[in-house]
Amino acid sequence: MERANRRRGGQAVSCTCRSDLGLLVLRLGLGGVLMAHGAQKLFGLFGGGGIEGTAAGMESMGYEPGRESAIAAGVCETGAGALLGLGLATPAAGAAAAGTMSAAVAVGWPNGLFAMKGGFELPLLLGIGAVGLGLTGAGTLSLDAATGRALDRPWMAAGAFVASAAVASAVISRRNRTVARRAGVEQERLREAKVARNEQDAEHGPHEG
Repeated sequence: MERANRRRGGQAVSCTCRSDLGLLVLRLGLGGVLMAHGAQKLFGLFGGGGIEGTAAGMESMGYEPGRESAIAAGVCETGAGALLGLGLATPAAGAAAAGTMSAAVAVGWPNGLFAMKGGFELPLLLGIGAVGLGLTGAGTLSLDAATGRALDRPWMAAGAFVASAAVASAVISRRNRTVARRAGVEQERLREAKVARNEQDAEHGPHEG
């Protein structure tokens, strides 16, 4: 473990680096929030809707099929959060969390940044934190350090983020097509309803008065 040595009274004092403590705090905080969100989706904890409730929400947001999307999001959030908290396979965990948060950002994008208006502020912040940890690494107070960084190699980080970006782009593109298709169907339904009303008005018009 990397140590910073300081002299006090002629003796060397060993203390954990501040950066490692900071990374630990970030990992535990970010990982805990992600795990809580995942538990809401998978198990209905902390007021969450569980798989069925989350599936309905996913469907309404355009992520189809809803049940599979709910399970995937819940597993990614829970798994990535746990790995980040432990500091194990940090690049892969950060990439998985960032990819999942990008899907949430896509939903809130039309509402702008701020959460008070239904924006993407929270998932953006979580995603940025996950990317930062995935690139920086977990520090020495982690299982990655304890295992000789076997799961924290530079090529692993590059591969994980490229794969996550590709998957997230595909999922978001599919969701956008679904939303556009639904909007088109709704517009057609409204058009047909308007035509039907006009025809009824035309039929009843001569009999009035």
